[in-house]
Amino acid sequence: MKINSISLISIASLVIASAANASVVADFYVGGMVGVGGQTIFSSNEHDTSTSRLLGAIAGVDIPVFRVEGEYNYIDSQDLDTSAIMVNAYFKVPSTLIMPYIGAGIGTVFGGKHEFTDANTQIKTKYDIHSTAAYQGMLGATIDILAVPIKFDVEGRVLYAPDIYKIEATNTTPDLMEYNARIKMRYIF
Repeated sequence: MKINSISLISIASLVIASAANASVVADFYVGGMVGVGGQTIFSSNEHDTSTSRLLGAIAGVDIPVFRVEGEYNYIDSQDLDTSAIMVNAYFKVPSTLIMPYIGAGIGTVFGGKHEFTDANTQIKTKYDIHSTAAYQGMLGATIDILAVPIKFDVEGRVLYAPDIYKIEATNTTPDLMEYNARIKMRYIF
């Protein structure tokens, strides 16, 4: 009888403790990001490089060693503006206040325009950006603010999107390489 009572109390304690610590296992969050960097649009032997900036929104779930999130980016530069929607997965190195991580993402670049100026004739041509697959890699660190449900991520990101539009006259399809330094602010629920 005594063993059954101890067993029931132990099981009840585990159930109550696991419900009380649900936020320790998985943190849901939303947030925003800003970034600056550069981009290169290239095909064959030609490339066009310029500075770029981005704004974005994120939502995801953070568990002790992994993090999964969805993100939206608006990318703007002197010659190109477009949007990207990505799904990212991160592997985190557990630590206390500053937590390094590495991540990868897959998604799509869509909408927007690329304005190209011919160096010889100075004629401007606008190309519509096609919806195309995009891939990215990230390396960064999370800074945890104690006693506040906010975390900051400081990261470097490289995004690659092949064949963003087609130049009919030469039958070429340029690729986009975007590289940024980003700061994300995440509000933890």
